[in-house]
Order: sequence, then structure tokens, then C-alpha cells
Amino acid sequence: MPSPPFSKRYAAIDLGTNNCRLLVAVPQKEGFRVVDAFSRIVRLGEGVSQTGMLSDAAMERTIEALKICRDKIENRRVTAVRCIATQACRGAGNGEAFLKRIKEETGLDFELITTEQEAALAVRGCMDLTDPRADAALVFDIGGGSTEISWVVKKSGDDITNAVFRLEAWTSIPIGVVTASERFGGAHLTREEYEKIVDTIALEVSRFTGADHLKPLFEEGRGHLLGTSGTVTSLAGVHLGLKKYMRKEVDGIWLASERALSISEKLRSMGFEARQKEPCIGQERADLVVPGCAILEGILKAWPATRIRVADRGLREGILAELIAGDRRRKRRRRSRGKAGRKGSSVQTSKSS
Repeated sequence: MPSPPFSKRYAAIDLGTNNCRLLVAVPQKEGFRVVDAFSRIVRLGEGVSQTGMLSDAAMERTIEALKICRDKIENRRVTAVRCIATQACRGAGNGEAFLKRIKEETGLDFELITTEQEAALAVRGCMDLTDPRADAALVFDIGGGSTEISWVVKKSGDDITNAVFRLEAWTSIPIGVVTASERFGGAHLTREEYEKIVDTIALEVSRFTGADHLKPLFEEGRGHLLGTSGTVTSLAGVHLGLKKYMRKEVDGIWLASERALSISEKLRSMGFEARQKEPCIGQERADLVVPGCAILEGILKAWPATRIRVADRGLREGILAELIAGDRRRKRRRRSRGKAGRKGSSVQTSKSS
């Protein structure tokens, strides 16, 4: 669908350890409307946990995908774009050199963001799915090379119809679905190997004590989990029995934690070949979804909660929201300066007369 003429157009590219994703959007009165999108599994971080370097094959796959992104951005006449790179490029010895190569070959200028920036963008991208009746939420983003975990709390005095949450604490764990698969095995995880991932993640999460003051809220049922990742959306698709993955069916649904764990065990025990045939998993994610499930279970072990809100949104949406908000702030400042200038001019004219 073509964009409206002369409207501002924004683009966000998220280059992760496993995926290359693009969104192009136009602003609306509330939020934005997506006019184009692209996503491809490139496995940029494949092997980095063993070699410390991005492989030639992975970089070639990524460049090919980014050229498609560039063409879409040009065809949509985008007026503002932000491109971010995360854990694979952060952790690889040749990560920054690869980003320079990307600029030379595609013209796309990538920013290597910190884990703190990554966590904040993930929260920004899915904050409106936080239950307004809750007092807190744990937002998790299970990536390819790392897992970002953030705690948000409702600001005091806000009611259900006007709930606003603020970021209270965050941490980053250097384990994602790709790194867990390479470290523990992915295609054929035994129950013992699965439990090793669970315990490793639970220990890593428990070591972070900056959100311990929020635990009573979760123990009292006043907090919930909010997941933004391929793992949790895959679980939701399997839960719904979808014959084909559909974002509109998945984004925003609630999943009981016990149900998520039972699906996780079902996926692990069914085996690699059977997982490939699951419509919401397929060949490209069959070796990664179970390590992702183990990471989720590790989070739940450290921070028990009865329900999970599923978000098919995240970093890209966070970037778009920030780009649009930044433009609107600049527009308000220009208007304010313009009004002040006109007022000053009026005063001077009055004095001269």
C-alpha cells in the first residue's frame, strides 16, 4: 500500500544476532501506521560465541538482506531512519569493521547500541501492552545473543484509565537463543541439557538485585511478565493452533505461565524434525525455539508470575516511537520560538510608534 503523498516517513532497522528486521511507518494522531516491513533470519552471530568473530558467510547473508532494506527505504522515500546493531556486533572482534563495510556497500549508517539502550527501546516498543490494572511488569526480550530484562512500575496515583509506567531497573544477560544453542545444543536438547539452560539463566537473573524491592508485587499477583521475542510469539502461535503465523492473532494475547511451560516441554520432547513441521516455528527456528523456551523458564524460575503478555513488537517499534516523538518535540519548539518572535516584534513596533 503506497504512503500518503508528502507525509513524513520513518524507518527502523534492527540488526540482531539472528534476524535483520525493517519497519517503515507514517505517523498518526496516536502512534504510527506501518506501510512496509521486512524480516529475514540471517544468523549474523552464528559461531561468534566460539570464534569471537563474524563469519564471512554470515556477513554476506546480512549484506544481501540489508540491500533489500535499503531499496525499500529508498522506494518509500523515507525522511528519517535509524539503524541499530546489537549483541552480535557488540561481541565480535570485527563487529565495528563490519558496520563500516555495511555503510560502504549499502549506504546504511548503523549505530552500535549498548545493552541499556537496547533494553530501553524494547520497553518503549511494547509499553502500551502493560496491563493498566497491574502495579509492575517484567519485560523480557530474548534475543539471539543476549537477553534483556527490564522492570517497569506504575507511577503512583495513576488509575486504570490513565496508567503510566516508568522503567525502574534493567539487566542484560549475555545468553540468547543462538548462544544457548551453540553452548548447550539446540536441535536435539535432552531434558538434562534443557535444565542446564534453565538453571544458568535463573542464576544470572537472580544475581541482579536491583529489582528485588518489586518482588512482593509479583508474589501478590500484582505483577506480570511481558515478552517481546520470537520465542514467546512462537509459543503463542502453537498455543492458538495457528496453521500460519498471524501477527494480529498473537500480538497482545495473554498466555498462562503454566501453559507456556507445558508447550515448551511439548516442543522439546517432539524432536527437531517434528518442530520443523510446526507452522509457527518452521525450519529456520526449529533449533532455536527450545533454547528460547529454556531461557523463558529460567526467568520464570527466578521471577515467578502467573501470566505472560505476548508482544509481536519491540526494538523497531521503540525506534519509530522515538523518531516520531523527537520530530514532534522539535516542531513544538519551533512553534514556541515563532510565537515568541512575533510577540517581540509586536512589542518593538508598539514602542517605535
